[in-house]
Amino acid sequence: MGKSKKNESRGLVQLVCEECKNVNYNVSKNKKNTTERLELNKFCNTCRKVTTHKEKK
Repeated sequence: MGKSKKNESRGLVQLVCEECKNVNYNVSKNKKNTTERLELNKFCNTCRKVTTHKEKK
């Protein structure tokens, strides 16, 4: 009846490599707590090194 889903405020976002512009990761983030875009250092298979990955628009 009135049940809410678990993790309702979380949504999937895609992370794009800043150097080669490839979408490499799909991660979830809490959109209520973090309203700004994610920016993480992750490994890029295309570049073969750790690069900055930003949240896709």
